[in-house]
Amino acid sequence: MSRVLIVDDDPGLRQSLGLLLQGEGYEVVSEGSPTRALERASSEAFDLILCDVRMPEMDGLEFLRRYREVRGRALVIMMSAYGGEDQAIAAMKAGAYDYIPKPFRSDEVVLTLKKAEEREQLRSQVASLQAELTRRTDREVVAESPAMRKVMELASRVAPHSTTVLITGESGTGKEVVARAIHRMSPRKDRRFVAVNCGAIPENLLESELFGHARGAFTGAASDKPGLFEEADGGTLLLDEIGELPLELQVKLLRVLQEGEVRRVGEAKTRRVDVRVLAATARDLEADVRQGRFREDLYYRINVVRIHLPPLRQRPEDVEALTRLFLEHASQRSGRALTLTPAAMAALKAHPWPGNVRELENALERAAVLSADGRITPAELWPEGAESSGGTGRAGASSAAGPATLREALEQATREAIQRALDACGGNRAQAARLLGISQRALFYKLKQLKLGG
Repeated sequence: MSRVLIVDDDPGLRQSLGLLLQGEGYEVVSEGSPTRALERASSEAFDLILCDVRMPEMDGLEFLRRYREVRGRALVIMMSAYGGEDQAIAAMKAGAYDYIPKPFRSDEVVLTLKKAEEREQLRSQVASLQAELTRRTDREVVAESPAMRKVMELASRVAPHSTTVLITGESGTGKEVVARAIHRMSPRKDRRFVAVNCGAIPENLLESELFGHARGAFTGAASDKPGLFEEADGGTLLLDEIGELPLELQVKLLRVLQEGEVRRVGEAKTRRVDVRVLAATARDLEADVRQGRFREDLYYRINVVRIHLPPLRQRPEDVEALTRLFLEHASQRSGRALTLTPAAMAALKAHPWPGNVRELENALERAAVLSADGRITPAELWPEGAESSGGTGRAGASSAAGPATLREALEQATREAIQRALDACGGNRAQAARLLGISQRALFYKLKQLKLGG
């Protein structure tokens, strides 16, 4: 049963509208005073609010504004006998779901409420699906090594606060994974986590992406658009690769962090936002500050608490645990059991992992695709052979005697991996190269070298 709050200074309308909605199965609460109604709406749960625009104590638009300030979640439908289209537009801009002009028919009110309920149910389903997708795609933080246990201990200590955190480490170490973990451990966990890679968005679009823009602010701005700070309001915003921010935007970001306000491109007014900011970078920001590429005041503003992620080569205890995790995910995606040979595990532990956790995950995903029977050997981990460390090529794979030298074993393993990839892609070399994780040029070279594919 949906709960409806009616806010109107006309007692006759409150009574008739209440009887109508109760007859339709709604639980109805009515208030003649918008001040009392706001107090109730702030402390009680309502699904829908029907509010008159013109009231002597407080007009409906002011009621709506104050209700949004306390983060009320009910859908608000405005009612008025005055103002017409302009009043409706003003109400919708202020955050109302819909607008009903007085006098209205009974079926019109009921239909509007039903549509609002359907929208809320759809929104709830989408949020649920997004949460499930996030749960499935968020990588768990593996902390078997002492270094990563210290990282997670610090993350858990800063999570309950709104302190800005700077997460540093080489590319692929899992900075976003730790940022999401901080968000999940924080009081903001039920609100949005928004991540943006500052180096992946063209400089001329980055300001609009972060702060939003007004209609007509620039060519192509056909409508108002909130920025990522507004989208993350109440939640957490990760500014990944913050060292790539242009100096001009660094000034504007500093103002947002200090004032808690954003100004959309093309607008004069500012908007309050409540966002917990996390920043991440693989750059040496202190060196960038010395060289004038990064503002010193912004550096100290984001570096309130610093969490440094060590590279994977410095935490070998995590390799086996991460391998088990990624294999489990790959098994779920492929619908078949995947196992590692002892030689493959030894190769994983011996590899220096210049690409860190991301490289390990990609290697296992590629191996899962290339493995014909679910059994992963070094040949599937490194199809090009030479990438394997520690001399762990798969000797003796195709004959009883086996290849005579390590070089022959690597060539044989590479040939088999390439052939399986080509077979899986129907002979499409571009797709096979992507599947193998190598460039097309490297694949063509290997095909010529190994005399494959004519």
